[in-house]
Amino acid sequence: MSTAGAGGAAAAALLLSVASGVVPAAAEQPLAPVEKCRVGDKRLAELSGLASDGSAWYAIGDGGSSLRVFVLDPADCSVRGVRTASNDPYDVEDLALGPDGSLWLADTGDNRRRRDDIALHVMPPGGGATLYRLTYPDGPHDAEALLLDRAGVPHIVTKEPLGAAGVYRPSAPLAADRTVPLERVGSISLRSTQTPGGPVRGAVGSVLVTGGSVSCDGTLVAIRTYTEAYVYNAPDGDLVAAFQREPLRIPLPNEQQGEAIAWEPDGALLSGSEGNQPVRHIPGVAAAARTSGEQGEDTAAPPPGGDADQAQPPASPVGTGMSTGQALLLAAALSGLLIFVTRRLRRRTR
Repeated sequence: MSTAGAGGAAAAALLLSVASGVVPAAAEQPLAPVEKCRVGDKRLAELSGLASDGSAWYAIGDGGSSLRVFVLDPADCSVRGVRTASNDPYDVEDLALGPDGSLWLADTGDNRRRRDDIALHVMPPGGGATLYRLTYPDGPHDAEALLLDRAGVPHIVTKEPLGAAGVYRPSAPLAADRTVPLERVGSISLRSTQTPGGPVRGAVGSVLVTGGSVSCDGTLVAIRTYTEAYVYNAPDGDLVAAFQREPLRIPLPNEQQGEAIAWEPDGALLSGSEGNQPVRHIPGVAAAARTSGEQGEDTAAPPPGGDADQAQPPASPVGTGMSTGQALLLAAALSGLLIFVTRRLRRRTR
């Protein structure tokens, strides 16, 4: 092939890859959710929160008039037992497991945004529960994600259909005898996707934060929407700083109403949905997220099954892609460059 032909072919290949949205990359192990077992117990038909200690899963249902945490067998999702307390919650939405074995229940649901305060219920291994009340600095919010950092400080992420989700944490130590003010310490902005699933039509469901979890060592934080999981690196344990970094995106397609996300001690993620659906297991997430954070590279995560036209983009850092308009502009510029380079090379070879 002539120099002009080789140059033209290379430029054409580059143009084609940009126009199609495909960027050459080294092949990597895909991250894809795999069905583990189905939650058949009707008491968990509205599964809203999950946590794992490696030998058992802990699960809560949405709402309820008393505190109930179901202890599940990871082998088959059957209920081993139930941990209870007499507290009467308003709307429990998420669950976190403390390093001492305490279960933290986020009583933060507020669909109509009219609560004067929200609550956290902490259930120690020995039984009972302590109630902590908190109040937002800027009015009521609906929230379904609780993050417990490695210092034991709770962070609440709001569920916002418009604009960025807010990240709040207590401005003072929790106290059972008084209401502690929250302070807004950060925000999370997510791009809408076309991943199928969830109860909300259109792209809105792909940006509504419905759950969260922090890894056992506190260095990774995962939040989820109805259709995706986003994993942020927090090497120093600072969750607020982590949300300023580019996350790894993992599509979670075709969940009826995905609201539960939890880390396994081995670095895998668990994903769960309302509707007595299967709990899905995503291995290798911690290693992939750390690699992505260090090298800025994507990790492919094609969804299992489904039609080819429903296939979603691979797991990738959010915000690094380009819109259709940007891609077309870049393709036009490259097209002009291709014509210019080809003509110059042809003149030189004559």
